[in-house]
Formats: sequence, C-alpha cells, structure tokens
Amino acid sequence: MKKKSWISHLVLISISVFMVYPIIWWVGAAFKSNEEMNSISIFPDTLIFSNFTEGWTAIPGFTFTHFYVNTFVLILAVLFTTLISCSLVAFAFARLDFPLRNFWFAIVLITLMLPSQITLVPQYDLFNAFGWVNTYLPFIVPHLLAGGIGGSFFIFLLVQFIRGIPKELDEAAKMDGCSWFGIYCRIILPLMKPPLVTVGIYCFLWNWDDFLGHLIYINSVDKYTVGLALKMFVDSNSAVPWGQLFAMSLVSILPAILIFFFAQRHIVEGVATTGLKG
Repeated sequence: MKKKSWISHLVLISISVFMVYPIIWWVGAAFKSNEEMNSISIFPDTLIFSNFTEGWTAIPGFTFTHFYVNTFVLILAVLFTTLISCSLVAFAFARLDFPLRNFWFAIVLITLMLPSQITLVPQYDLFNAFGWVNTYLPFIVPHLLAGGIGGSFFIFLLVQFIRGIPKELDEAAKMDGCSWFGIYCRIILPLMKPPLVTVGIYCFLWNWDDFLGHLIYINSVDKYTVGLALKMFVDSNSAVPWGQLFAMSLVSILPAILIFFFAQRHIVEGVATTGLKG
C-alpha cells in the first residue's frame, strides 16, 4: 500500500513539474537579455531587472500605468453592470410568474452553449452600425443587458441560488406592503452575497483575459488595455525586446493572480451554496 502511494506521489510530482515548467521558464525569461533567450538555462547568469523599468515605458508616448487605468476603468464598469443586470434577471426568473418564463429561461441556457465565435461577425456589424467601434460600449452595454462574457452562466448560477431561498420570506415581506422590487433589494440581494462575489470574480478574470474582444473593438492606442499594449512589443519590422515583453506580460497577470488567490474561498463558497434549500 505504501509503495503504491509512493508511486502515485512520484507520478503526480512529475506531471506537476511538466505543467509548471513553462511558467518557470516564463519567469526566468523576464530577467534575460535577447541574446540569452535561446540558452538552455532557465534563469540567466545575471538578472536584468531593467526589463521591468524599460518595458514599463517602452511604448512611445505612454506608460503601462495608462493602460492599467484603461483596463481597470473598463473592467469595473463591466463588473458593476453585470452584478446589477444579472441579479435582476435571475430574480425575475426565480420569483416572478410571467408568460413563457420557462421558454425564455431555456433560451438563456441555449445561449450558454452557443460558441462566441458564431455571434462574433453579426455582433461586430451591429456595433459598427451603432458607431460603437473604438469605444468601450461594445463591452459595457451587453453586460448592462445581462449579456456579454459569461452573462448566461451568471444568470443560471444566481437563479439556482435564489430558488434555494425560502419563499416564506417573500410572503412575509408582501404582508408588510413590500413590492417585488423591495423584496429584491431588502430580502434577496443581501442574501446573495456569496454567489455575487463568485460572479464578480469570474467576471473580472474573464474580461481581463478578453484579448480578442479588445483587439476587435479598440483601435486607438490611447484606449488600449494591458493585453493590447503587450501586442505592441511585437513588430515584424524590428527586433522584439523579448525580455521586456515577458516582464510586462508577467506584470499584467498579477491582478488576476491576486484576485484568484485572495478570493478563492469565496468562489468555493458561492458555488457550494448554489441550489441549497433553505
């Protein structure tokens, strides 16, 4: 039994090293010069910390501070609209009785299974007709309407949680003269903290990593997000400063890593409590 356990641990450690190696190489490359990129060693003989300082100001006329501000403004606007719209839609599906409720909820679930590539072209044509290209509106407005990245999943998650809240609370509030919107604000919303935190974390991470969406709709450098700023390091007509590129890409994922590690308990709590009956 002990031998089997030893072999299992050895296999798991080997797989872990294999999976983590690219990340270790990436960290080492952030401290290398261009001449050392092709060397077999993971870390250089001399750590070049200037890759971080030079990479921060490498883009003419801008620093990465500007791109970070752009990214956080966009993500916070998307996050705020997502939490409001998805919670309202989920409350309607879970508590209100309106015609074809089950049909419309099935449509929401169908959009959850629909690949985003299918809607990419018609969505771009629509936003281009509205004059929204090269603005942040193609990201904010869909989330304001409970759409956008992960909207269907967030609605489904919140609906399952609300259904687990006893309806006796609603009935008691109605007896006190509370409206449906009052029930949402005073009863349901305060109890939805665990799943709302989960929705907020996923929304932040998925929109932070939405390089394709940012690439399609944002054209001006002054509106670039961090991901688009990294693209500017790669120029086919000149040498690529790989050390600076890897250094800035390493810095660019720090917010996502910090959010995940400090909030992973809330992710587990929000998912685990979804669908529990009160």
